[in-house]
Amino acid sequence: MQMADIGLIGLAVMGENLVMNMESKGFTVAVYNRTLERVKHFVEGRAKDKNIIGTYSIAELVNHLKKPRRVMMMVKAGAAVDNLIEQLLEHLEPGDIIIDGGNSHFPDTMRRCAYVESHGLLYAGVGVSGGEEGALHGPSLMPGGSPAAWPQIKGILQAICAKVSDGSPCCDWVGENGAGHFVKMVHNGIEYGDMQLICEAYQLMRDGLGMSAQEMSNVFAQWNNTELDSYLIEITAEILAYKDTDGAPIVDKILDTAGQKGTGKWTAIAALDEGVPLTLIGESVWARSLSAHKEERIAAAEAFGRQITPVTGDKEQFIECIRQALYASKIISYAQGYALMRSAAKTYGWNLNYGGIALIWRGGCIIRSAFLGKIEEAFHRDADLQNLLLDPYFCGEIKKLVPAWRTVVSTAVNSGIPCPAFAAALSYFDGYTSGRLSANLLQAQRDYFGAHTYERLDAPRGQFFHTNWTGHGGDTSAATYSV
Repeated sequence: MQMADIGLIGLAVMGENLVMNMESKGFTVAVYNRTLERVKHFVEGRAKDKNIIGTYSIAELVNHLKKPRRVMMMVKAGAAVDNLIEQLLEHLEPGDIIIDGGNSHFPDTMRRCAYVESHGLLYAGVGVSGGEEGALHGPSLMPGGSPAAWPQIKGILQAICAKVSDGSPCCDWVGENGAGHFVKMVHNGIEYGDMQLICEAYQLMRDGLGMSAQEMSNVFAQWNNTELDSYLIEITAEILAYKDTDGAPIVDKILDTAGQKGTGKWTAIAALDEGVPLTLIGESVWARSLSAHKEERIAAAEAFGRQITPVTGDKEQFIECIRQALYASKIISYAQGYALMRSAAKTYGWNLNYGGIALIWRGGCIIRSAFLGKIEEAFHRDADLQNLLLDPYFCGEIKKLVPAWRTVVSTAVNSGIPCPAFAAALSYFDGYTSGRLSANLLQAQRDYFGAHTYERLDAPRGQFFHTNWTGHGGDTSAATYSV
């Protein structure tokens, strides 16, 4: 009987492409899908005459695997993963490895890792980024889970992942239990931010400057030769240049309501749980939500009759300001994402390699860009860097970009063009670089109505005070203090 190096369950687009990728790298792959007709169609079609074994039950799949058995699940996140784990546990043995390559929520991966390990098996939650093309030709992979699983799956994962120019694989061990899926979640949150920033730059040029799709395509193509060099900037230039059958730009015919699968929301919720100000990514999630209310927006537009004021002055100069604002805001997005990872690492006991994560993201994934090399260098200079803005390189870059950034945000506000991500990024920068904020008044308000206490500038940190503001409240303060 022909034996396989790995089994894969779930032959949707991503699963199929990963199988083809594995086989092209010299691995024999056994495949299974709940809809058996899909297995038959795959092995008799695209996988014909390749080292791919079609199986028609979990038991048959397991019987075709070399020990220790490695089974990768590429199924919809949620209950389907739990159900499949239960089925696999009936047939696998201690030491075998279950791999979840879907977009699972990291708390689920933490729970599943402990559960599978309690049965004597190993578990890996692997973040996969790059879409269907990445899956076929080389994705960015973010593996976490049972540490003992890594030596058993490293060879396959590093063989199929993307490689950068020096041959380095865009895949390395991230950390224990849910760390891999957490890093993938943050990746997706940053992706939300990058896409929203690009869309705001597009709207400023379209509505503020009255530029055509082709003109904007040319601008994005030029930007891709600057610090903004990235996959998302590259495809934006291609999208804007793409014509429909009638010769008109197809982008102008697409309904302006954005979809989302939830990973951006998960990132924002995780930031709230950690107390990390992930403002730009949060605004990107809300911007998608607002776009979905198309009919309400049309009614509101009619009710208010609001007109966009065209941007006047030097057109080329303002386009350059937009580029600089986009770059500055992008730095903020990554700074916030890395701050979230640092906080979660403390919460969950993960030993994350922040520079290494930047290297994983340099190729194969949706947010791949030349910019990530600068992040790796920042953490190479200081492995304990608290925030990217405190790195000398990024600090210097932001200082140069601030004037253009303020020009873009203020112009957008005055013209009536929404730019929630640009504005949120700038507000975060202004807040983060303020030695004294207005929260002293907020604490006084909290103490006034709830006796929540406050700290004083002229007393040591950690010493709390309460004021009887009305003369009727007494000296008793709240039993607990929380920010």
